[in-house]
Amino acid sequence: MKSFILSLDQGTTGTTSLLIDSQSLEVVDKVNQEFKQIYPKPGWVEHNLNDIWKTVQSTVAAILERNNINGSQIISIGITNQRETTCAYKTDGQPLTNAIVWQDRRTSEFCKEASSDYQSLQKKTGLPLDPYFSGTKMRWLLENNDAVYEASQANDLKLSTIDTFLLYKMTNCKTFKTEPSNASRTLLMNLESCSWDKELLEFFGVKEELLPDIVDSFTNFGETQGLDFLPDGIPISCILGDQQAALFGQAGYKSGDLKCTYGTGAFILLNTGEEMVYSKNGLLTTVAYQYQGKPYYALEGSCYIAGAAVQWLRDNLNIIESSPDVETLAANVKDLGQMEHLIFLPFFTGIGSPYWKAEAKGAIIGLTRDSGKAELARACLDGIALSVQDSIAAIEADSPKPVTEVKVDGGACQNDLLMHIQASFSQKEIQRPKTVETTAYGVALGSLIGIQMNKMSDLDKLWKLDKSFNPSDDEYYPRKSKQWGETIKKLF
Repeated sequence: MKSFILSLDQGTTGTTSLLIDSQSLEVVDKVNQEFKQIYPKPGWVEHNLNDIWKTVQSTVAAILERNNINGSQIISIGITNQRETTCAYKTDGQPLTNAIVWQDRRTSEFCKEASSDYQSLQKKTGLPLDPYFSGTKMRWLLENNDAVYEASQANDLKLSTIDTFLLYKMTNCKTFKTEPSNASRTLLMNLESCSWDKELLEFFGVKEELLPDIVDSFTNFGETQGLDFLPDGIPISCILGDQQAALFGQAGYKSGDLKCTYGTGAFILLNTGEEMVYSKNGLLTTVAYQYQGKPYYALEGSCYIAGAAVQWLRDNLNIIESSPDVETLAANVKDLGQMEHLIFLPFFTGIGSPYWKAEAKGAIIGLTRDSGKAELARACLDGIALSVQDSIAAIEADSPKPVTEVKVDGGACQNDLLMHIQASFSQKEIQRPKTVETTAYGVALGSLIGIQMNKMSDLDKLWKLDKSFNPSDDEYYPRKSKQWGETIKKLF
């Protein structure tokens, strides 16, 4: 009887269940289901945790039924997740409130007021004090949500990121654990020890007993129990934050490996191995993964908005029917000269790397009477690529090794025009693999390491090139890049 690996990729806009043949390691099938985005106030973004759990249930059930597979044929499960999104729930697994999403900016004022006090602690976390990260959200929940505060007083509160919430639910509330690629995004974990830090916990007013235990990224986190869509006893053997899972899926387990994922946002990671490299250029120092008790680190550039900018064109302006249509529409612009002055700043939820401006807003600058749908579409793609290029430039400045190519993945990397634009602004070869679902694929491969069926070195032979994109020498790209930098300095 055939056996399979199940990967759960819980993302910002939906959940994907991915099924992989455990022998060939080929993707068998995937099922995705979106869920509602909740915007209670300007700058606030929430998810209903019950909605998220339902998408896990339904996508797993659907993929098993569609492929006529019995749950007992699954030998391991990997979980990957939107990282900084913060959950509060009771000890019985019932949510106390909506999750606060990583994009949420409600803690901006606290971050501004506390920034000078935090500076002495920044080396412990490798992160700036920004609303992006979970510790600020946990503090806000404890101080502003009555249900969360009352549960904490009654010793009936769990605080975590999404990975732990799913693990807790899948193990019938038996396993409350996380691992360093997620814990390093909370502002509460000490990078060096990969454990919760007493000084950081005090700073944010979070008690350690409310948080999950931190263990290796590849281990037996627990086994399924009490589910109506999977049998008991399947080991959950790998958990990685989504960007680290994508790095792993790109065979990026060694120092010097680099990837950029284009999803809701765009995130570029450079593996620095066992060395913690502190950026001088606005990047984050984070944990790539922990294996056999040893942490491996990465530098990260974070662009909050990438694919979400295209969704904005689709949902708010209605100039395209589906996200892939943006490529065809943007390609209608024949004269790039008329595009130099048109700057699309996709900063709907502030600027991440390398500027870290939480208060920044999106903008379209340089509109003229001849600016139409095609020009807006092209400007949007340029804006995404230029935002990513700011992080690539910072990576180049910080990296001890030269950067000659960038491996890409995620849904938006299937847009050939965007990849050509990225290569041209960055003056790097862009390499797209045959498997672009590297986030889900990476954590599935990690689950085999977790049950000791695979080795790290096996990843290299699985990576296969689909297409590479080479830079254009058109003067449009350096000229627009210069305008981009000048515009950001002027506005922010």
